[in-house]
Amino acid sequence: MLTRRSVLGAAGAVLTLTGSGWSRFSASRAAGAPVTPGVPSGTAESATLEALPGKKPLIRLAYRPPNYEAPLDYFRSPITPNDQFFVRYHLSDIPDVDAKTYKIEVGGDGANGQATLTFDDLKKLPAYEVVAVNQCSGNRRGLSTPHVAGVEWGYGAMGCARWKGVRLKDVLDKVGLKPEAVEIAFNGADGPAFDKTPDFIKSLPVWKAVDESTLIAYEMNGAPLPHFNGYPARLIVPGWTGTYWMKHLISVTALTKPQGGFWMNPAYRIPVGMFPVVARFVSQENATSTPITEIVVNSLITSHADGATVQAGTVTASGLAWDGGYGIATVEASTDGGKTWSEATLGEDLGRYAFRPWSFAFAARRGKNTVTVKATNKIGQTQTATLLFNPAGYHNNVMQTVTLNAA
Repeated sequence: MLTRRSVLGAAGAVLTLTGSGWSRFSASRAAGAPVTPGVPSGTAESATLEALPGKKPLIRLAYRPPNYEAPLDYFRSPITPNDQFFVRYHLSDIPDVDAKTYKIEVGGDGANGQATLTFDDLKKLPAYEVVAVNQCSGNRRGLSTPHVAGVEWGYGAMGCARWKGVRLKDVLDKVGLKPEAVEIAFNGADGPAFDKTPDFIKSLPVWKAVDESTLIAYEMNGAPLPHFNGYPARLIVPGWTGTYWMKHLISVTALTKPQGGFWMNPAYRIPVGMFPVVARFVSQENATSTPITEIVVNSLITSHADGATVQAGTVTASGLAWDGGYGIATVEASTDGGKTWSEATLGEDLGRYAFRPWSFAFAARRGKNTVTVKATNKIGQTQTATLLFNPAGYHNNVMQTVTLNAA
């Protein structure tokens, strides 16, 4: 199987490295990190607001590896600017990658041949675009009760961008797939700092890998990918959680047996039958757990933070809704704790994988007012009123309530 080490160790290494890649990445700090209310107190106390190179200030939850979430006010529009996009890594050895020498190795025992694609080779293939939400599987993990281990994300481990690149299907056609191929595995240029740490390798079922929307992207919102979002090329898996969106992609490997690494099993798995997801990863399932796949339907109030002060009278709350690609059908809001619901107005539809903006106007009375929001998608899935607890803190799509104080 092609691995990061075999690719980097081969003659004519694919990367230009500058030490560990961290020597120039000094973050600048700003005062006060606007963490999501409800995350563990230790997280709230240690989090800082910092700007990585090429980024506006993000909420730093970890430095090595870098894990930075976006503040709530970065989600006021359905497209997240590149410099406001969250940063998520599992491994801390993150090299600089030179697009001039960059290559992707394609092959494996499930392929009919082998191929090496340069960055220029990718750019020569037909280009496609998709607007899609990239959401960390553990988004809102910090709101789990009781708290669970892992990065204690609030609301901001996600973003939505316009991704441009080539279909993974067209890259696989360069080598051809054998009928017995069951999965396609991926590795990136980032690696572990210690040999005993498992390299971050993920796989997709063949049917998802050859889907028309699954891309190897080299542009994000009309510009080259930022370094911390996967430059020069990364995998885009619309509708599925970010664990599959491999950054700094260097190998694509067709497999005739399920990928057996740590990051497929035991990591990134959910209890069988707990969540109403449609997309299944059958080759990786067992009797008790299954890999996390598609994003569950969700929404977020972005116009007001919890506890904000507003003027009595007409107030317009607004935000975003999204799901795994079935499309948002309705967003509803309640100002009486869920006893009655009114339909919000949906904004521009940028595609079934994108954030869908919504707005809701209501009469705010003097004193405390609450607004609760829930989204429903086109196959009837809706948000939950109570947390579906699981040990990894995945798929938190509890309906959000904010309190607004009207003066």
